[in-house]
Parts: sequence; structure tokens; C-alpha cells
Amino acid sequence: MDSRGKILMERYELGRLLGKGTFGKVHYARNLESNQGVAIKMVDKDRVLSKVGQSEQIRREITTMRLVAHKNIVELHEVMATRNKIYFVMEYVKGGELFNKIEKSGKLTEAAAHKYFQQLISAVDYCHSRGVYHRDLKPENLLLDENENLKVSDFGLSALSESKRQDGLLHTPCGTPAYVAPEVISKAGYDGAKSDIWSCGVVLFVLVAGYLPFQGPNLMEMYRRIQHGEFRCPSWFSHKLKRLLYKILDPNPSTRISIQKIKESTWFRKGPGATDTVIKEKIPSENATTNAAQTPAVRRKKNADGDVKPLTVTNLNAFEIISFSTGFDLSGLFIKKECKKEARFTSDKPASAIISKMEDVAKILNLRVRKKDDGVVKILGRREGRNGVLQFDIEIFEITPFHHLVEIKQTSGDSLEYQKLFEEDIRPALKDIVWAWHGDGQQQKQL
Repeated sequence: MDSRGKILMERYELGRLLGKGTFGKVHYARNLESNQGVAIKMVDKDRVLSKVGQSEQIRREITTMRLVAHKNIVELHEVMATRNKIYFVMEYVKGGELFNKIEKSGKLTEAAAHKYFQQLISAVDYCHSRGVYHRDLKPENLLLDENENLKVSDFGLSALSESKRQDGLLHTPCGTPAYVAPEVISKAGYDGAKSDIWSCGVVLFVLVAGYLPFQGPNLMEMYRRIQHGEFRCPSWFSHKLKRLLYKILDPNPSTRISIQKIKESTWFRKGPGATDTVIKEKIPSENATTNAAQTPAVRRKKNADGDVKPLTVTNLNAFEIISFSTGFDLSGLFIKKECKKEARFTSDKPASAIISKMEDVAKILNLRVRKKDDGVVKILGRREGRNGVLQFDIEIFEITPFHHLVEIKQTSGDSLEYQKLFEEDIRPALKDIVWAWHGDGQQQKQL
């Protein structure tokens, strides 16, 4: 039955069929309110409930996709349900599968494969930091957007950290035979992160070779070759790529290269044939908009000659002071925050001393400092993290002439990386200027 033109939940107009998966069909659809194109996966409830384990698999996929928010992972917008169906409303990735690109061209250049592999590793590393293991990485599950950027999709076979048994390993054998790690085949338990790394290596090989590294006349022979790591790189592979692949496709998971070591490898960092090429950092634009509310802050004013005047501080009125209270933050009623992205403290130091201290801390931590005309001080990382370059903003508000409120707010980058940096390095380093932290039970003065 053709579903084109059908209005779903009075919110989406269904369009053409994009494909069929394990659990149902995927249609293109248009959001009637925003006119944005989306992809909607439709799952038949009866079909899911009739098969053992599939209901849990659907729940796990929803949980997983809500945990991961990364530029190289397909975004889950929302989940809806009727009495008969479950609808996954997802980001529409119009470029199609990476598999189709390989099939059309036969194989990719090392330069093209390098770009996609970097993006794949970035996404997988991010998933692992959230305790998510994909377990079915292959070109068919890697999509390309209109700018040829890779997006990881289909988390139907993914596992979470809590799925591990007491031995700390996963035990459910799953995945696509040609891409599955040898320890998964052995059924003795496996590390989800290490098995994902193996699959990434098979994907990389396929991108540049145009065929699978492990082949055989039958499935058992292919499995035997996988378990022994029996493969050969074709002659057109560069020496650096060969060296990296032999480390990734190591049949022994205990000696297989880690994602961190992959990132440090010459081929990953510089690409094929490059000796002096440096990957440019993507620094967030100074004009990038954020969800942060615009509030009065410490400001540097210039005179007619362009000279910088001493710091001036905007006073906060009573209502503005109350608005900073954690008791008035209602976001928790609507959004379950994964990590705390902002912190506030009061200080009895002058604004100039607070700024000077923050600059000293940034220098010690090898972070960049940028001051804007609106008084916001931006602190930025110097390299790409798991989800872009880390950045947080600092604003200072005058409560009384002798007391200031300082707000530190993450504006980009990976939230777990920021939380670790803040708790382990930034917070302890600020103890000399902090009078009291707010919102975490440590309201007393720090002596």
C-alpha cells in the first residue's frame, strides 16, 4: 500500500519509501510545521512482540540513540506510537549509504577513505565514551549527507555498558559475518569497544580495496580466516595504511590497537602521502549562536581612540539575582540532563582578579582565551575532542561592590570531556578566588 501523502499524527506528511530494514520500512517525510525533511522508521508492534527479544531490542535502540548526540551520528528527533506501530523520527541523510558509493566507483582513493574513517572513528569513540557499542558497523549502516559527511546509523544491534556480565564482557554474538570480530565468533565473551574497532578496520579495508579482507568458499572458511587474521593488503595500499590495518585487524583483542592509538597513528593524523600536513582545528565561530540567554556581563569599553578602558561591571538587580538561583531552573522538568554544563560561584575578589585567574588557569591547561566586546570570556581547547572543539564561556556579574557572581557555561564540545576537565582541573584551580559554589551542596565559604 502506497503511504505517500498520508498525514501521520497530524505532524508529518509521508513521502517516498527510502528502504526496508530488519524491523520495518523507512519513509521520507516532511514536518508540516517546520517543513523540514525527516526519515521515519515504522515498526509493526505485533511483529516485534511476537519474536523473543525484539521488544527489548527496540527499547535498547531508543535508549541508545537518545544517549548519543554527535555530528557523525544520525540524530533521533522523537519516538511516537499508535496502537499498532512505533515510529522513529530521525534526521534525514540524503546522500544515501556509503556502500552505494563504493559499489558505484569500485573503490575509493585513500584520501577519500581517510576522511570517512576519521569521521567514523570520531563517532565510534564518542559512542564508547557513553558506554554504547554499535556491534554492526558496515558500509550499509554508514550514511552520507549532502556535504559528503559520514553519519553512523542503525543502532538496532547495539549494546550498553549495563549489558555486560560479571566478567565485564558482552556475550551475545551478533553483527554481519564479514565484519564481525574473531572473539565474537568464538562465543567466549568479548569487549564491545574492541569488536567495534575490528569492524572499523574491515570498513577501512573495503573502502580502499573495494572488496572484503576475509573471504572464503563458504562461511566456515571465512570465519577461520577471520579468527587467524589471514588477509593481505593489495599493492596500491600505502605503507602507512598497511601498518595501521595490521594493527586494527589483530585477531588477539588484548593486543589490538585502541582508538586512542589509532588517532595517534601517522596515517590517521596526516592521511596518505602527507609528511608535513597538519589537520586544521575547527574553532567555533565567534558569531555562533547558542541557546544561552543573553545576560549582563563584565565589559571592556573602548574610548574614541580605540584604547581599552578598565573593566566595568554591570550591576544585577534583585530579580536578576533570583533568576540565577537553582531553585528557579525548571529545565529539569522537561529535559533529563546527561551532564552539568554550567556552574556558578560567588567571589569576594575584584572582576579583574577573577579574569586574571581564569587566564592563568587556561594557560596552565593549554587552553586558548578569547575576550569579546560584550564582556564574555571564551575558553577554547586547542584540538578536536570527541564531539568537536571544547569551549566554555565565562561571565561576571556584580552583586555588590565587594561580591561578584561568576557563571561558567559549556557552549560546544563533548560534555563528558568538559565535566572531567572542570571537576579535576578547573574547579580545584579556582579555590583561591571562590567564596562559595552554587547548586551543588557546597554553599559554604571555602577556607
